[in-house]
Amino acid sequence: MRAAVAEFRSAGGTLRTREAAERGIHYSTLYGMRDAGFLEQLSRGVYRLTELQAPSKYDVVAVAERVPDAVLCLVSALDLHEIGTQIPSAVNIAVGKKDWHPQFDYPPVRVYRMSEKALTAGVEEHSIDGTTVRAFSPAKTVADCFKFRNKIGLDVALEALREALRSRKATRDEIMKYAEVDRVSKVVRPYLEAME
Repeated sequence: MRAAVAEFRSAGGTLRTREAAERGIHYSTLYGMRDAGFLEQLSRGVYRLTELQAPSKYDVVAVAERVPDAVLCLVSALDLHEIGTQIPSAVNIAVGKKDWHPQFDYPPVRVYRMSEKALTAGVEEHSIDGTTVRAFSPAKTVADCFKFRNKIGLDVALEALREALRSRKATRDEIMKYAEVDRVSKVVRPYLEAME
């Protein structure tokens, strides 16, 4: 079991079942560690050493471990960038139009499908407790909020725009650049002009 704990530590404390097996940790050892309280199950097939401090964004880490190609978007990305007052009720992720739709028992996840161009524009990588999380930049997130305003609410998009500009986390030009990618520049422009 010491070797298994060492493998988890070297991986930053979190491993998927398949990754643990690739590192030589047998399934029975993994489940035994879980049952003995050495590991906690973050989500189906994702385990974390209990000796480590709990992840600051537990749900985001669990999703990023299970779907590493997904991109954190909309309210979840606003929360990550500390823009606005919205609290995500689910982890919002973007995937390609034809990508596999991930199923989660826990945490709650909302999946948004995007074109290849929209999915690859403005992607940043952040490290949360040793896990790499892909998320859209503040400017791209604001543009996405306008693109999906009918699903998340125009008030959320307007607050995101106002707060991103006020906190200087995004410029008007950056927001318009991504509004062009999302094909919502005609929607965003009047609100930007009204905030001058």
